Amino acid sequence: MDELSSTHSALLAVGSFIMGMSKGGIPGAGNLTVAIFALVLEDALGPVGVPLSVGLLLPVLISADMTATLVYRKHTDWGYVIRLLPFFLLGTLLGWWVFDYFQGGDDRVALLKVLIGAILLSMTVLHFGLKFQNSRKSKLTSESPSNGERPKGSISLGVFFGSLGGVATMLANAAGPIAQLYLLVMGLPKYAFIGTSAWLFLIVNIFKVPLMIDLKIITLESMGVSAWMFIPAMIGAASAPLFVKFLNQKLFESLIWFFIVLAGLRMLV
Repeated sequence: MDELSSTHSALLAVGSFIMGMSKGGIPGAGNLTVAIFALVLEDALGPVGVPLSVGLLLPVLISADMTATLVYRKHTDWGYVIRLLPFFLLGTLLGWWVFDYFQGGDDRVALLKVLIGAILLSMTVLHFGLKFQNSRKSKLTSESPSNGERPKGSISLGVFFGSLGGVATMLANAAGPIAQLYLLVMGLPKYAFIGTSAWLFLIVNIFKVPLMIDLKIITLESMGVSAWMFIPAMIGAASAPLFVKFLNQKLFESLIWFFIVLAGLRMLV
């Protein structure tokens, strides 16, 4: 991708670092990366850059997922991974089938850009719904599941959230808040919450690789660019726990979500 300037590359590296931070425990930050990659690739390549940005980001996601699973390897509830995974994979296949439609000319690519923007804004609403649910949960701890008991409706909710998340992750790499909302409703502790999400998305993202190769949005050329983004993504994932300790996370997350909303609105225009 010779069209990428040094400014483009720097922005992609910043986006990759933010994605790593998201995987390492700062929720929601990764959605900003989705917008950064789409807007940077559109600026460099024109409308065709929007779908290509989804494929360019996937290897970066996988590298961040791998780092996060190592950091939180002792904090995974495999019961919830198994419960969500089949439906995430089915939703991913549906997203793969739908994605092909958006590669049929500039008008359809423009529609994909609008759809990604809408997904980002929807994920923002989900995120703050998740925070509201979390505040309610803290006041009703006696109702949280204990001793490994699964909440009622966890299977039906898994079907819904898994299928919806699979479509969102295939179209925009932006399903994090969907899985997080499900795991929050299920009452997972903080570290199990992060570790379970990391393993779920590592498996799903690896599953997406041949589908994106088939769509021709992952190529040898794009892999050459993605490879340079592994380092900031892995640094972000590994350092996120330290940032959480020493950074004013509330301010950081507020800024992240402010820019996500701006980017989502920009992609709708």
